[in-house]
Amino acid sequence: MSSGVAVHPTCLEAYQSLKLGKKLKFIVFKLSGDNKEIVVDSQSESSSYDEFLDALPPNSPRYAVYDFEYEKGEGKRNKLCFYAWSPDEAKIKDKMLYASSKDALRRSLVGIASEIQGTDSSEVAYDEVLDKVTRMSS
Repeated sequence: MSSGVAVHPTCLEAYQSLKLGKKLKFIVFKLSGDNKEIVVDSQSESSSYDEFLDALPPNSPRYAVYDFEYEKGEGKRNKLCFYAWSPDEAKIKDKMLYASSKDALRRSLVGIASEIQGTDSSEVAYDEVLDKVTRMSS
């Protein structure tokens, strides 16, 4: 079921910049104040994975895309990972709204390699995501 939430054009522009221009390392998306649109919450050009995790609020859901870089056999690899962040501490209503709105954004982001669901920091920890990303590519 979809919530009827729209994806603001700046979300797709930022995603293209990350995907094609490699200008961004991550983008965090949120619902607008009136819950009618998905908008860019924050983005960063060069940051560590820890900085990315710090951009995910501890008690509010978000969506995010991270250009996940890792070493494997032949050298460095990159995978675009979509994150559905819905922390246990978030309000039930917010979690439901984000869950029902996710597909609107997810479908518009072409080229995502992995999808990560996170309800606490252990589920989005680097090693956990690395395990998921490398399992999918082997």
